[in-house]
Amino acid sequence: MNSYPESRLPGPTAYNTALLLIRIAGSLPFLYHGSAILFGAFGGPGPQKFAAFMHAPAIIGYLVGLAQVAGGLAILLGIFTRIGAACIFVVMAGAVLLVHLPHGYDVSKGGMEFALAELFIAIAIIILGPGSYALGAGLPHPFHKL
Repeated sequence: MNSYPESRLPGPTAYNTALLLIRIAGSLPFLYHGSAILFGAFGGPGPQKFAAFMHAPAIIGYLVGLAQVAGGLAILLGIFTRIGAACIFVVMAGAVLLVHLPHGYDVSKGGMEFALAELFIAIAIIILGPGSYALGAGLPHPFHKL
């Protein structure tokens, strides 16, 4: 049961604008960090050094970087948004569990604060989709729902 009177609920324009802002805020860090991992941009490690830091095969560096760049683009543009958010969810679940959890919550101490926030943004986007202000909104059904 909704505790707000109908007149207090946000209309479709406010709802879709909020989703657009969430998509922009949620995608930009992945475009930045994914480019650093996948391409070595912005002084980033590139895929081999990232994988070596994780004590993983080089393919993991390529997959994590690709998931972040492709997922970030999908979320930002609103094309295959839920698939992109699922990629981000997997990367952030791995980041929380494999990297940040032992350091606690505080991001300044290497904790999971930011990774957990991005994970929850990805979950929200998976649930709600991209909204109307998305390039995928013009795709035929069922593709605009992805």
